[in-house]
Amino acid sequence: MMDACRNAGDFQLEHLRTLTTDSISDKGLNQLVSFVDVESEKMLVQYLKKLRPDAGFITEENTAPNDSESHSVWIIDPLDGTTNFLHGLQVFSISIALMENKIVTAGVIYAPALKEIFCAEKNGGAFLNNSPIKVSLTSELRESLIATGFPYYEFQQTRAYLDLLGELMKTTHGLRRLGSAAIDLAYTACGRFDGFYETGLNAWDVAAGALLVAEAGGVVSDFHQKENHLFGKQIVAANPTVYRQLQPLTQSYLG
Repeated sequence: MMDACRNAGDFQLEHLRTLTTDSISDKGLNQLVSFVDVESEKMLVQYLKKLRPDAGFITEENTAPNDSESHSVWIIDPLDGTTNFLHGLQVFSISIALMENKIVTAGVIYAPALKEIFCAEKNGGAFLNNSPIKVSLTSELRESLIATGFPYYEFQQTRAYLDLLGELMKTTHGLRRLGSAAIDLAYTACGRFDGFYETGLNAWDVAAGALLVAEAGGVVSDFHQKENHLFGKQIVAANPTVYRQLQPLTQSYLG
């Protein structure tokens, strides 16, 4: 899985800052996609088919038939942070997860421009560039740094989102919005962020990152403390003590 990510990452770096507008399309409001997204996904699918010929796929760009019912399923985001990538901002990533019997058992997140590769295996720990990682030891929300993402095409909860941002501005060390949910979760797993929440995400955005946080000692759920974060389009993840303070706020404002 790491080799598959590195191969696709090399391809992405070759095209960073080189794309023209005719190689970019819009799947919907603020949902940009380039030929780099599509070709990266094709590369990943081809590589992973060789690893597990029996596995199905859930992919963002639909370069393989989506199949969530197979015993084994690859969940792929070929370029998380496409808007960053297209603007030359180096915060983008590749995310791959393997789901077996509806449980995510392995995950890799690779940030090519940052030269960081995160990986986790269920009950096997979490790692950054082959070194073990753990969530932060921050014990109070007021001392935490929290990551989130802003709604960019579903705006029904904009007012509630802004209200929660206002609350957290007053009760944390600060908020960050990097533009890649996979990186936000990886950074939560290694303690750079103390917590992360977002709504409107898909399985390919969070599958690998949620496993990383869990294997690094953190807690992951939807806003209602249920395990529906993979397909439920809402996620909160944090170290255990910050989670107990952050989760009720996400439920109150956004649940």
